[in-house]
Parts: sequence; C-alpha cells; structure tokens
Amino acid sequence: MKKVQLITDGSCVGNPGPGGWACILRYGPRKKELWGSETQTTNNRMELTAALRGLEVLKERCEVEVVTDSEYVKNGITTWINNWKRNGWKTKARKPVVNQDLWEELDAQVSRHDLRWTWTKGHADHPDNNRADELATRAAREQSSSAV
Repeated sequence: MKKVQLITDGSCVGNPGPGGWACILRYGPRKKELWGSETQTTNNRMELTAALRGLEVLKERCEVEVVTDSEYVKNGITTWINNWKRNGWKTKARKPVVNQDLWEELDAQVSRHDLRWTWTKGHADHPDNNRADELATRAAREQSSSAV
C-alpha cells in the first residue's frame, strides 16, 4: 500500500469572509500542491476542505498521514464525529453540528484510506505546513485555485 503524507491548511480574510484552502501531497520524492477558494466562508470550513480535497485526489487506498494545524479538524474526525453520528448529527448541547455537510464528506473519504492524524503547531517549524499556509492565504486573498 502506498504511503502518502497530506499536509493541510485553511485561511480566511475575516471570519467569515473570503477563504482559501491548500494541501500538499507527498509520495516518495513526488510533491503535489493543491489550493482553492470560496468567496464567503469560515476558517473551519477551509480547514476541513483542505483535508477533504487532498484525500479526494488519491485514486487508490493508501496509508495516509494527515498533518494539520487545526485541532478542530483533528479532534472532530478522530473523536467528536462518533458521538455526532450516534446523536443524529447533534452536539452534546443538542444543537446541529456546524459544517455537517463537510464532516459527512470527510468521513466518507476517511473510510477509503488507512489514516493517521497528526497535529502540528501552525506558523512554526514545519516547512510544508508553512507552505500550505502561504498557499491558502494567497488563495483567500486572490480567490484563486490550482488545476486539479
């Protein structure tokens, strides 16, 4: 099984506001950068979208280490989602789960791969996380996207 590293980040100019997401896929010596934008969104939606878009491009089942600086994404997909699904997509406070549409899509992508989620401190010493941040911020400001 192929071993892939997926480094993700999201950005928003204002929150909500224009947003951007980016991810870097590494497989052996290969590196692929992807990014995109939305005109009106939130930072959390962009963080989720980065992970989702990165996983979507993998054509076969892989061992994937997802590196994120978003505790929201990491905790949501590894811990909170089980209770949300059990509770009919409601939080402990019986409120609807925010970003349920993206959580459901991400959950479907997660089931296609063997995943390990790793949190890294943002704006620190992880070169690929810093690059993903740069791409996501640029995508948000320029409302640009890469060719997929």
